[in-house]
Amino acid sequence: MGGKVVLFGAGSASFTRGLVADILARGWDTELALVDVDPEALAVAEALTAKMISARGAPVRLSAATDRREVLPGATEIICTVGVGGRRAWEQDVFIPRRHGIYQPVGDTVMPGGTSRALRMIPAMVDIAADVLDLAPQALFFNYGNPMSPVCRGIVKATGANVVGLCHGVHHVADYLARVLGASRERLGYSAVGINHLTWFTELRLDGRDAMPALRAAQALDNPFSWRLFELFGAFPAVLDRHVTEFLPHLFPGGRYEGGRLGVDSFNFEACIASGDRAYAEMREDALSPKPLDTAYFQRSAGEHEQVTDIIESIRGDRPRVFSANLPNRGQVPNLPSEAVVESPAVADGAGLRPILQPPLASGLAGVLATRFQWVETVVEAALEGSRAKFVQALVLDGAVDSLELAETLADELLAAQAAYLPRFVT
Repeated sequence: MGGKVVLFGAGSASFTRGLVADILARGWDTELALVDVDPEALAVAEALTAKMISARGAPVRLSAATDRREVLPGATEIICTVGVGGRRAWEQDVFIPRRHGIYQPVGDTVMPGGTSRALRMIPAMVDIAADVLDLAPQALFFNYGNPMSPVCRGIVKATGANVVGLCHGVHHVADYLARVLGASRERLGYSAVGINHLTWFTELRLDGRDAMPALRAAQALDNPFSWRLFELFGAFPAVLDRHVTEFLPHLFPGGRYEGGRLGVDSFNFEACIASGDRAYAEMREDALSPKPLDTAYFQRSAGEHEQVTDIIESIRGDRPRVFSANLPNRGQVPNLPSEAVVESPAVADGAGLRPILQPPLASGLAGVLATRFQWVETVVEAALEGSRAKFVQALVLDGAVDSLELAETLADELLAAQAAYLPRFVT
C-alpha cells in the first residue's frame, strides 16, 4: 500500500509500537510521519520505529516532526492518539476528585476526570482538525483520544471535519463474550450500540443463531455490575465494569464496589499509571540501546491500534468489512440525538466508513444514554467557549457530585491544576 500515514501523539508508550508492528506485518510500502509536541518523546518514538523498520528491511520511509504542518501535506491517513498533558495531567484528573470522596477507576471518559480531560483535549483536537482540512483534506482521519464522544463531537461541531473515532473496547468485549460462551471469536456475530465505553450488545449470535439465552445461562463471575445490567436491561454493556461503573456513579457512593473502593482496591489507578510509565521507560531503553529488539516487538498484539490497519485496507482495497466506529448520528440509531457521536456498527469499503442502520434502542437503554449525550454537548460547549459555568453544569449533569458546592469546588481546583493546558479559560 502506498500513501503517507501521519501519527499524532507518537510518544505514546504502546500505540506507536503496535501500529508500526501492524504496518510491517502487512508489508506496506508507505511513508510514515511521527508527530509529537514533546521532543524527547518524539525522539524515542523515532529511534524505536527506525530500529523496527531496519530490522525487517521494510519499505517504509520514516520522518518525524514536532510541527504537524511540516508533515501533513500529502497525508493519506491521519491517526491521532493524543493525550494532552500526558499521564501527569491525567493523575490530577483522578487525584483531585478523590480528595473529595469521588473515586474513579479510569477518569478519562466521564465523571470529573473525563470532564476535565475533555477541556484539554477538545481545543487541541479542533486545532489539529483545522490543519487537516487545510493541508490534507482528502485523508482518512481517525481519532483514538479520550473522551471519545466529546472529542469527536467537538471536532465535527467546530470544523465539520470527517473524523472517525476508533476504540478496541467493543472488539475486546466480543472476545470476552466468546470466551464466556466457550466459542471461537470467528463464530460470533453481534450488534453493539451506544456511547464509547458504554456500548450495549443488543444482539449476539453464535453460528448465526441468537446467543443471548446461552449468554444468560453462562454468566461469568467477574465484572458483576455488567452482568447485573445485562440481566436488568437485556443487553450486555461494554467495556465491562472498569468503565461501565463510571457512567452510573450515583450507584457507587464513595466509590464502594465489591467490598472495596473503585480505583483503589478494584482497577487500581496508580497501578495503571505505573504500568504506562514502565512501558515508556522500557520503550526508551530499547530505542536507544545498540542491542537488537526482542522479537515480541514485531508480533501483532491486542490494543487500541489493532483495527485501524484493517479498516484502511478495507477502504483502500474496497473490501467490505464491518467494524465498530464512533460517528455522528445521522439516522443510524433513530432514537438517539441527531449528530451525537454514537458507537455502532459501520461498514468499511471503497466509499469510506459508513454507519449501518440500527433498530431503535429499547427505552431503558436510550434513557441511560440520553443524559450522557447532553453531558457531551455541555462539555463541548464549555471547552470551545472556555466557560467555567458550563464546566460546572457538566459536572452536575455527570452525576458524581452530591452538591452544587462540590461541583464549583472541583471546577476551580481542576481548572487551576490544568491551567497550563487550558488557554481558552480566563482565570
